[in-house]
Amino acid sequence: MLLATAEAGQLDDLARARIDLIRAEGAFSQQRGRDAPGLLLRAAQTLEPLDVSLARNTYLDAWSAALFAGRLARTVGLAEVSRAARSAPAPDGPPRSSDILLDGLAMLFVEGRPRAVPLLQQAATAFGDPRITPDEALRWGWLGTAAAATTWDFEACLATARRQVDIARATGALAVLVVAVNVLEQVAAFAGEFPEATALRAEADAVREATGTHVAPYGALTLAAFRGQEDEAFRLIDDTIADATTEGQGTAIQYAQWAKSVVLNALGRHHEALGLARLASEDTPELWVSAWALGEQIEAAVRTGNQPEATAALARLQLSTRESDQPWARAVEARARALVHNDENTEAAYREAIDALTGKRLRPDLARTHLLYGEWLRRKGRRNDARSELRAAYEAFTTIGMEAFAERARRELLATGETVRKRTAAPSARAALTPQELQIALLVRDGMSNPEVGTRLFLSPRTVEWHLRKIFDKLSITSRRQLPDVLFQNEYEAAGR
Repeated sequence: MLLATAEAGQLDDLARARIDLIRAEGAFSQQRGRDAPGLLLRAAQTLEPLDVSLARNTYLDAWSAALFAGRLARTVGLAEVSRAARSAPAPDGPPRSSDILLDGLAMLFVEGRPRAVPLLQQAATAFGDPRITPDEALRWGWLGTAAAATTWDFEACLATARRQVDIARATGALAVLVVAVNVLEQVAAFAGEFPEATALRAEADAVREATGTHVAPYGALTLAAFRGQEDEAFRLIDDTIADATTEGQGTAIQYAQWAKSVVLNALGRHHEALGLARLASEDTPELWVSAWALGEQIEAAVRTGNQPEATAALARLQLSTRESDQPWARAVEARARALVHNDENTEAAYREAIDALTGKRLRPDLARTHLLYGEWLRRKGRRNDARSELRAAYEAFTTIGMEAFAERARRELLATGETVRKRTAAPSARAALTPQELQIALLVRDGMSNPEVGTRLFLSPRTVEWHLRKIFDKLSITSRRQLPDVLFQNEYEAAGR
């Protein structure tokens, strides 16, 4: 109504372009589907001769929209937006962090990874820096994590995701928060911090329901992939693929295929994992999730005896990692190289991967490396050495909560002749709570009042109190003052909360 009233007046070209931009942004904020990239790209091109800074901002928004749409974009996808952005006018003054981010992301698709990585590393560093302006962190922080993931910079992923979530919560920017919490949940899952990821999932669900925003559950897919509970994971994955297909969110389908390949590899169903990992790795190969899928494709191809495919996938993975000096990149490449090349250098490659990950937050990756190394040692007849690696893997998987991988490690240990009883992670106070209860408990533990928790999670104070009574009963406590004792603040939370 207001837009129609504005259009009825006498408007100059810039004002009309801004109206078109508002319409495009509205379509993107609610649907995140196949039509938004084209609308935003047209708005950016209209703005070019009128306002360079606003045009470049809009190109970055168009790139965001194209990323959500993925291969399901109707007419305008990441390649088209990237080409248009690369031909856009340069910034009028010194480039902002968002300008560097736009150029790096566009260059990735137009000129290739070697040219793009230096800019993407610069952007990842800028968006992970606390000195970045709140406006830039709020609007494009999640794309800053995309730059960090592309360059395998996990610490920048964590710093940027945490900052965007904090700012979005403080300012009530719910349309941003629904994406930002999704990203932070992925980061927590990759760190092996499943309770935090579970709590973030509850917050993401609450914000998505309150805003009606259609954003696929990327964080939940990542958590389900690593946790490996087959029925729950496959139900979520299949539902996501169905919904994303209807809504035009192609990258969510790629995520779901990757997630399912992780679970299938954990279960030892490598033939099934191979097909899904292949689909995910070949769908928009410039994206970080394609690189993750290559790791699954390599493992599945080796385990099914498909050496040519494993070798080809390794070469593609090395193109993704070779421009980065990050520990994550070095470890993933070395582990894949060890899998593919069963020769005199294999053991050194496994040790290289373990050394790169030791002491880092990426606990699931470290545990998987111990598992693969242990499996290789057992097949070489080195049972004592294999037991050490497999025991490290089993203990880590069990502690983290990676159930399917833990069972695979247990079976391997049995094959070495070691007696090992099947067990799950030691029960904790957190495990007794639902995702929403855990989120409420953590917020109350951190000092929030019932009304403050209600505002965060879109619940009434009375509903929060009702949940707290259930929480106290499950945890066998009687007061909110006891929550810090039973829900201790772990290392991951201390790094970012």
